[in-house]
Amino acid sequence: MRPHIAFLHTSAVHVETFGQLVKAADATLRVEHVVAEDLLAQAQRVGADDPALVARVQLAMAHAASSGAALVVCTCSTIGGAAERTPTGAGFAVARIDRAMADRAVARGPRVLLVAALESTLAPTAALIRESATALGVQVALETLLVDGAWPHFLQGDRTAYAETVAAAVRAAAPGADVVVLAQASMAPAVQWLGDLGMEVLSSPALGVQSALACLRRAR
Repeated sequence: MRPHIAFLHTSAVHVETFGQLVKAADATLRVEHVVAEDLLAQAQRVGADDPALVARVQLAMAHAASSGAALVVCTCSTIGGAAERTPTGAGFAVARIDRAMADRAVARGPRVLLVAALESTLAPTAALIRESATALGVQVALETLLVDGAWPHFLQGDRTAYAETVAAAVRAAAPGADVVVLAQASMAPAVQWLGDLGMEVLSSPALGVQSALACLRRAR
């Protein structure tokens, strides 16, 4: 049987996004989705490194692989670190959606503007960018921006207002940066309002799916 891929999401809106990205790249690849919104809610309450949360994240990753997925990808940046450390016993591979974005950001730096709509996402993504910089042997000057007022739009289902709020904040803060990183997968639509910014604005979905599919091909 051909290996297939599974995604762990913390919002149901990502099912369509990632399903379409995979289909565009490989229409024959089987894709499964697991949604666990409570994991993000818990991370906001207790922090991404809380042992009980880490255990729950890793259990969810294992559950996503239980139907035979060769690769499970966590699409939530807040819990991505815990997901990536999931013990697999060589039964399946794990990945976080934002690692490819972080690698690209440090290659485009050194001045990186990291943008998030949730405070709980900033520290895990900043740590990932610094980890990528160390691995690539480069220095980065990392600035962070928390977009106040954006997340309520997302929770209310107004994805246009959410993206526009993020884009406006990025436009105001971007001067002086070499590259912008949109920390959360949900922020990707903001890119369409920032095409004239004069620098690359990175989001995780497309880059992460490309990396995941390359990983899956290597596993065959």
